Amino acid sequence: MKKVTVTGKTVDGAIEEALDRLNTTRDRVKVSVLEQPSKGFLGLIGVRHAKVEVEVLPTPVDEAVRFLEDVLSAMGLDEVQLAVEHRSDHVLINFKGNQLGILIGRRGQTLDSLQYLVNIVGNRSSGEYVRMVLDAEGYRDRRKETLRELADRIAKQVMRTKKRVTLEPMNPMERKVIHNQIQKYDPLTTFSEGNEPRRKVVIALKSGR
Repeated sequence: MKKVTVTGKTVDGAIEEALDRLNTTRDRVKVSVLEQPSKGFLGLIGVRHAKVEVEVLPTPVDEAVRFLEDVLSAMGLDEVQLAVEHRSDHVLINFKGNQLGILIGRRGQTLDSLQYLVNIVGNRSSGEYVRMVLDAEGYRDRRKETLRELADRIAKQVMRTKKRVTLEPMNPMERKVIHNQIQKYDPLTTFSEGNEPRRKVVIALKSGR
């Protein structure tokens, strides 16, 4: 973490100088007052300036990256790299390298579990929640395309057989893909059943169809 030690005539003045040097704001730092100022005798002898140490606090993303680096090291995947991309409504953390299948897991379950932990660890000490999404070299997009194809296939089945179909448990993002895809089919509707993490999407004919 970045930190500086600064002296000034007052504690507040020293802190402001430190914030300027670090290019940050008061709510994002930890301040330690090392020495209180003293006017000394008659303002001439023993005058002492304030001294402060100001350290930039880790952001949720900093904490998340540190956690993931520890996980990768424990799994013997030190060669896997992390790429961080700040987007409008979330931060994308992308795994890059070899042996990514271990991190993805069956139908993305390992990746989803890591994402859940990352959001807990990253935001546990933050006053402002940051949503973080994990990916592994485009896995999320490939998974979305697979789900769209599944939705299309099941939609045709439901319209042909007139019988509803309950899909396998999915996370919220995956369920949203299914819901959105089925909106293309006017005779059909979707809803979710069950509790997390085994909540499922049901595809059925609209009432009266």
